[in-house]
Amino acid sequence: MAEINLKQAEYTAEIVKKSGVRNMLPEEQPREKLMKYGPDVLTDSELLAILLRSGTQGMNVMEVSRTLLERSGGIHKLARHDWEEISGIRGIGKVKAITLVAVFELARRLSQDSEAEKIFFYYPEQVYSYFGPMLRDQQKEIFIVGYLNSAKQLTGYDRISVGGANATIVDPNEVLRKAIINRAHNIMLVHNHPSGNPRPSQADSKLTKRIQSGARMVGMDVADHIIIAGYEWTSFKKLSIIE
Repeated sequence: MAEINLKQAEYTAEIVKKSGVRNMLPEEQPREKLMKYGPDVLTDSELLAILLRSGTQGMNVMEVSRTLLERSGGIHKLARHDWEEISGIRGIGKVKAITLVAVFELARRLSQDSEAEKIFFYYPEQVYSYFGPMLRDQQKEIFIVGYLNSAKQLTGYDRISVGGANATIVDPNEVLRKAIINRAHNIMLVHNHPSGNPRPSQADSKLTKRIQSGARMVGMDVADHIIIAGYEWTSFKKLSIIE
């Protein structure tokens, strides 16, 4: 942090000395700052300004960027919006909104472990570490089934359904069909709660038990069911909802 503050101070002093930088257009200033001092010294609004590239009538790109963050409640909440919501903010059209959504999705994927690495789920914390970046900022409920081999290695996963803000419809037969096709030894169930409350509902518990019952009939089991709510999570195994 001290190193970053020093860089900020150096940059400010440099601006005072160089009228060329001082007289730059707003969209050029963050780029100059990044090239000279690196991306870590830029604020969220400055990084967004580089992505947005230009402003709109009556607002330069830095003003558009700050307005975007203020209207959305900050960078983390902005990452949860879909492109239609973002494009409704002044100065943000369809192309800019889609660009931002694509960048946020890339960031989520980078936060996950590399697919080239072998992923094992021995503990619920490992499940959250893998799926958390994918699900914690989503505004709709997404239900995922992960396929595990006998060594508890994740061999693949599928999104079974995408619902609304409070629920999603999941067909247990579809979950089991996918698991059989993928030759799963056991399955890991994962879904998110956009509300931010990680506690399972009665419907969550009933669905999980139905899937577990069906899985046991075909020679497999539910390793766990993890609910992700922002940076919190719940394990059905730890709550003894499933054995």
